[in-house]
Amino acid sequence: MLMPHPPVFKGIATALVTPFSKDGIDYVSFARLIEFQLSGGVDALVVCGTTGEASVMTSEERRDAVDFAVRQVRGRVPVIAGTGANDIKTACLLSENACGVGASALLVVTPYYNKTTKKGLAESYAAIASCVDKPIIVYNVPSRTGVNILPEEYLMLSEIEGITGVKEANGDISAFCKTAALCGGRLWLYSGNDDMLLPCLSVGGSGVISVASNIIPKKMKKLYLAFISGKLAEAAKLQSGITPLEGLLFCETNPIPVKTALFYMGICEKRFRLPLTSMEEKNEEKLVRELIRKGLIFPAEERKAL
Repeated sequence: MLMPHPPVFKGIATALVTPFSKDGIDYVSFARLIEFQLSGGVDALVVCGTTGEASVMTSEERRDAVDFAVRQVRGRVPVIAGTGANDIKTACLLSENACGVGASALLVVTPYYNKTTKKGLAESYAAIASCVDKPIIVYNVPSRTGVNILPEEYLMLSEIEGITGVKEANGDISAFCKTAALCGGRLWLYSGNDDMLLPCLSVGGSGVISVASNIIPKKMKKLYLAFISGKLAEAAKLQSGITPLEGLLFCETNPIPVKTALFYMGICEKRFRLPLTSMEEKNEEKLVRELIRKGLIFPAEERKAL
């Protein structure tokens, strides 16, 4: 069955960190990061998602970050704006703002903290979809929100005009398979976990919204291309090869490790907003060693950074 709507992207979308300075968003570093991603061949960019620390940014900063990314990208890939919130009125405002500055699509996390019912979930997404005319990717990350979307509920959400995709970050490949079986002709399905990219592709997924591609965009794209070219052994080897790094990127709360890695790679400062703080020293040392082992930084740069 053919999809009734085109995909926002297929392949690798990077869930960008948001570089901060002491005064706000560090746009010089943000531009550097965006260009690094584009040179790495990614297929889309996500701004103001979980990895972008959107929950500690003001509405104005979120609008401005999306606006800057759209202008920096200049149409080379889709820019997807994270616009979810626990208050649906705020989510609608963020969505309207993002569309107003040129976002290609929206990534909308489930309403968090309130623990919505099935009916409330459907009405919330319908309310947001009614405010905008851009595609919406539903973002399910129950470890953060306290709400888990079931496969049958995805089928219900697929009836809402404007909802075209799913970022599934519940870590449950069985549920992903069931969602693919129920909604494969209705929704484009994306993994929200780097370590599940290959399994998700193998059961009908179309790509990943990735944290790891902040630092290894070329390798993530190579994995995807190997799979779609039928080079399954190569794809499996690539997936296994990045597993140690992926583990370290989640040894503390995302985006602490990935932003720390970008600091050592010379892309941005390791500056966070509370309640996020810098990495524990022992974990940072392990991350640096793995970055050196992967050839992403060199020992001399490590000493200079420290």
